[in-house]
Amino acid sequence: MRKVAIYGKGGIGKSTTTQNTVAGLAEMGKRVMVVGCDPKADSTRLLLGGMSQKSVLDTLREEGEDVELDDIRNDGFCNTKCVESGGPEPGVGCAGRGIITSINLLEQLGAYKAEQGLDYVFYDVLGDVVCGGFAMPIRDGKAEEIYIVCSGEMMAMYAANNICKGILKFAENGKVRLGGLICNSRKVDNEKEMIQEFARQLGTQMIHFVPRDNDVQRAEINRKTVIEWNPQCGQADEYRKLATAIHGNKMFVVPKPLAIPELEKLLMDYGLYN
Repeated sequence: MRKVAIYGKGGIGKSTTTQNTVAGLAEMGKRVMVVGCDPKADSTRLLLGGMSQKSVLDTLREEGEDVELDDIRNDGFCNTKCVESGGPEPGVGCAGRGIITSINLLEQLGAYKAEQGLDYVFYDVLGDVVCGGFAMPIRDGKAEEIYIVCSGEMMAMYAANNICKGILKFAENGKVRLGGLICNSRKVDNEKEMIQEFARQLGTQMIHFVPRDNDVQRAEINRKTVIEWNPQCGQADEYRKLATAIHGNKMFVVPKPLAIPELEKLLMDYGLYN
């Protein structure tokens, strides 16, 4: 079973990218479980057709600790398994605790055991936070391969570089490695070339460039992944290519984060601020 975590700046399209990639893998016949690690509990809604899934923390609050696996895990598109960690009530407690509680409970309930037949588990992790509970997937070895969703925008690249610093720290004593950058295009000048160079300097690869396309929003309005909503459209093929690239990926590295002056030079060299 491959253990994958998707990180990236908040608002970069990480959850959308994760769900569409998972749909591509599921369409290939892979058995995938998605664990949403965002208090908003929106990491699986496209796979579930927009259904509001009760989170692990909500279930524990309402039903106590005597729960079964089916109480916190729902079936989604192409038999994907969907879990939402959830978070505390607003203004109370640490949101990262939801991830820790959720993953520990899934382990106790046997969600990762061989008899479940999983090929992949994906963790969709909130924003660019790499501390506390949000770092658990990489800190405690729950995820071994990391993909970072970014774009050619300055803050998206800054966040990706920060995440690489977190991977570097935890790679020293564990198996976590960077599998590559996923460029979720914002139509920035020279974006594809810039992210390819960014990846090269980090010591990794741009595993796929996802073009910006309104079919993504159209699918979301219909509460579906692009592959389910319109399997013949060009954007569905882009997510299939991304899923295929991840499935066949053999390049897993300890990244070499850039110093801030190096990152700024990269941005300047590719004309973002010229």
